[in-house]
Amino acid sequence: MPLSGLFIPVITPFAADGTVAWPALEALAVDLLRQGADGLVALGTTAEPSALSAAERRDVLDLLAAVCRDHDAPLIAAANDPGELRMLADRPAVTAALTLVPPFVRPGPAGVLAHFAALAAASPVPLVVYHVPYRTAQPLTAATLRELAALPGVAGIKLATGAIDPEVIDLLAGPPPGFAVLGGDDVVISPLLALGAPGAILASAHVATADFAALIAAWRDGNPVKARPLGHRLARLSAALFAEPNPAVVKAVLHARGRIPSAGVRLPLVPAAAASRDAALALLR
Repeated sequence: MPLSGLFIPVITPFAADGTVAWPALEALAVDLLRQGADGLVALGTTAEPSALSAAERRDVLDLLAAVCRDHDAPLIAAANDPGELRMLADRPAVTAALTLVPPFVRPGPAGVLAHFAALAAASPVPLVVYHVPYRTAQPLTAATLRELAALPGVAGIKLATGAIDPEVIDLLAGPPPGFAVLGGDDVVISPLLALGAPGAILASAHVATADFAALIAAWRDGNPVKARPLGHRLARLSAALFAEPNPAVVKAVLHARGRIPSAGVRLPLVPAAAASRDAALALLR
C-alpha cells in the first residue's frame, strides 16, 4: 500500500489502575479508521513506548496489527534496532517501520546514512526515517535526505523539523521519485501539504479525525479555498493539543469525551492541567 494520506500514531490508553485499557485501545483504533484515517502507527512516541513493558509493547503491536488487517489498512510500527525490526517479520499488516534518526550521539550525515543502510538491509519491511532534529540534535540537509531516499529499503520520511525551513522547501520542491514525505509537525501540516507532502503522521488527529483527513484531501485535490481555512482552524487545535508534553492533552480530551477510561499517562509524563484540556475542548466545540 502507498505511504500517503492520514496516519495516526495511536496512544496507549490506561485504566484507572494504570494498566493498559485493551478494549479501549481496540475501540479507539477502529474508530480512527472509520472516521477517515488511512492507516495507523504503533508504538510511536505518542504511545509512550518507553513506559511500556516489553510484553505490553508486543501486545499493543499485535492488537493494532489485527485491527489494521481486519480493516485492510496499513500499519507503520516504530522500530529502531535490528531486534525490534525482526519482531515485524511475522506481522503482515505491518507495511513499514518508523525508525528514528540516531538521537543524542550526533553521528553526522555519513553515520546516519551508514546506520540506515545497515538497518534497511536487515529489515523485513521498508523503513520510514523519522527526522525530528529538535529531539535528536542531528540536523540533515535536503541533499542528505535525498541520499537516504536512494538507499534500498528506505520508503519515506516522517519530516518533523519544527518549521518550514529552506531544507524542507528544497526537499519538497523536488522529492525523490517513490519517496513518501509524510509531515510530522501537526501545527504546520497545512503548509507542508500545500508544498506537496502526500500525507502526514499526526497525533492531533485522534480528535477531529475527519477534518484532518479532509485537509489532506483538499490539498491533494488542489482545493486551497477549502484547505486554507480548515488548515488555520486545525493549526490552532494542534497548538492547544501540544500545549503540554504529548500525549497528555490528547488523552485528557479523549477522556473528557468518553473515548478512553482515564486521562492517565505514565512517568516521566504527568497528566495535563484542566486549563489545557478545556482550551482544546473549547476549540473542538
